[in-house]
Amino acid sequence: MNMHKRIEVEERVTMPQVDHKDFTEAANENVDKRSYRLSNIDMVRGLVVLIMSIDHVRDFMMMGGVQDPMAQPDIGIGLYMTRWITHFCAPVFIFLAGTSVGLMAGRKPARELATFVLKRGIWLIVMEITVISFAWTFTIFNEPAVAGNYQVFLQVIWALGASMVVLSGALFMGPRACLIIGAAIILGHNMLDQVWPVAAMMDSVNNPFWYTLHSQATHYFGPTVVSSVYPLLPCIGIMMVGYGSAFIFQKPAGERDALLMKTGLISLAAFVVIRLSGIYGEPNPWQVQEFGALATFFDFMNVSKYPASLLYILATLGVMAIVGSQAWRVKGWLKDTLVMFGRVPFAFYVAHLYLIHVMSILLGMAQGYEFSQMMHFFPFYPQGYGIDVVGVYVCWILVIAILYPFCKWVAEIKRTRKDWWLSYL
Repeated sequence: MNMHKRIEVEERVTMPQVDHKDFTEAANENVDKRSYRLSNIDMVRGLVVLIMSIDHVRDFMMMGGVQDPMAQPDIGIGLYMTRWITHFCAPVFIFLAGTSVGLMAGRKPARELATFVLKRGIWLIVMEITVISFAWTFTIFNEPAVAGNYQVFLQVIWALGASMVVLSGALFMGPRACLIIGAAIILGHNMLDQVWPVAAMMDSVNNPFWYTLHSQATHYFGPTVVSSVYPLLPCIGIMMVGYGSAFIFQKPAGERDALLMKTGLISLAAFVVIRLSGIYGEPNPWQVQEFGALATFFDFMNVSKYPASLLYILATLGVMAIVGSQAWRVKGWLKDTLVMFGRVPFAFYVAHLYLIHVMSILLGMAQGYEFSQMMHFFPFYPQGYGIDVVGVYVCWILVIAILYPFCKWVAEIKRTRKDWWLSYL
């Protein structure tokens, strides 16, 4: 055997086997300046932010003002599913935010990473109480429903930002400790159901503000009304688990997808078993409904989002894991589009709220209502306003089409540049 042939044989023996999906992802990531962002994660994130926008279109434009269709077992399947599919959005978004931080941990020193996560968390909270809260209401001090006060809503961006503030300190404990602590929070927080006061979002309570860790409530701080929509405790658990689970996405593609599929199936099986038993993990028990099997199924799947119960988290993150395990199968324009939206989730979130609110005002005026009647938070829109479920989906497609060029432009800037401020979009 000559020297050339010997080297060729040795290379065949010693070169590691490369999974074609890993190679493709690596090639794609080389194009993106932020190479810690895997395209599959961005694709799932893009999917959930688009699904999320369905619910916001429904909030602002649906006739009848049905805010919680899942609480009505006799409701039509179209409206029920329109609401139910949006359950995936908040927990998946928060989980993947934690995962993204975990993937960054291999590229940044712990102190630098913690500083970035802390600053980003604080920035998100500030944006929630200013730019985003105004997008929901279009009012400052002229909302009669809250005595003319300025209303602030602590929703998913607040939950994301506050969870990041907590994670900025917790990440010094390491991914394994965060995974264990986060899982303990998710598994154990429903033990508070019997002792923690439960309130609706607009209920004015005298409890300390920290009670909003596990309950919705509205608090008055001088001229400001603060409505806590997303109880924080389970969100912190989800983000810490996401951070601690980042190692899964660093595995070879075949091993990663198999582990995601297994985790998803186990989560869904646990959901069914625990839900059937009714012994723990969900404060809203299910029962056989007089309206038939479909209504009973609807009630079975009606799990608590505020705060996110153990069963809610198992169902949503379980499905996410299965979808994530199969994300590589999506090709072409569909994946490119979802990845694009998934790389600019905050820009899309802010823009879509303002756009939907403006569209709802224009719709109301087209239906004969006065401009002043529409300059409110959507629960205070006039009776008789709105469109049906089909109209909601038509408007949703229109929202995506309008925002596509803007989001593509932002994504291209983020892909080609490394300006520090782009990490905050």
